[in-house]
Amino acid sequence: MGMPDTARRFTVDQVLAFPDDGNRYELVDGELLVTPAPGQAHQIVLGELYGVLRTYLRPSAHLARVFLAPADIIWSPREYVQPDLFVVPAHEVTGDWHDCRTLLLAVEVVSPGSARADRLTKRRLYQRRGVETYWIADPDARLVEVWRPGDERPGIVTDALLWRVAPDAEELVIGLEELFRHLPS
Repeated sequence: MGMPDTARRFTVDQVLAFPDDGNRYELVDGELLVTPAPGQAHQIVLGELYGVLRTYLRPSAHLARVFLAPADIIWSPREYVQPDLFVVPAHEVTGDWHDCRTLLLAVEVVSPGSARADRLTKRRLYQRRGVETYWIADPDARLVEVWRPGDERPGIVTDALLWRVAPDAEELVIGLEELFRHLPS
């Protein structure tokens, strides 16, 4: 016989009422995920990715926009996430985070405190919610896991990330050596 689920479940409204204490709070199926402030390696990689994606998307602003956390992606009363970086269709950029429901790309940069949530809990939610492409950047291993909705295993990228904002758009190529080059040794 299985053990009963006695873990406390939360709602988005409860989490949004928490005081600002420097942690990031997210919900997946009512399960509270708590992540402390990120370290330098996390921020270095995130900054590099944001810069590359922002430059790539600038000519395609009519198609999609890129954003950094914190930003509230709320899919249900028990699903609330703040991807480190994400791309949404331009028509969902209305000035209200509640309208951002379609993630063309979601990116999480793994930190020691976020690895389980990023690789399992949030990854499963992103797949279930149809996030087209999910990148998990690992600064320590200097690689990126690439997930799509139906994947049972990630693509492991060690040389270059490839992505298109639309099927007929120019392909974005991000060399991982360049992505990770500013990390401390």
